[in-house]
Amino acid sequence: MSTHAESSDAAAARRRSANLRTALILLSIALVFFFGIIASKLIGDPTASLGVIGAAVLLYLVVAIGRNLRK
Repeated sequence: MSTHAESSDAAAARRRSANLRTALILLSIALVFFFGIIASKLIGDPTASLGVIGAAVLLYLVVAIGRNLRK
């Protein structure tokens, strides 16, 4: 009976760890957008805005593809 409880605890810990990784990834993408938009407004160059959006999309794609390759 205790092995079932231990495996349940281990599964819950893995789930929490995966949720934390996902949250950190989404936070990093949001921060790229947020600070990138502020920086592009300060710089005043439309190319900077395009670069920020491109970087955020690239980051999302790398993470999404990387997670699926790891499984």
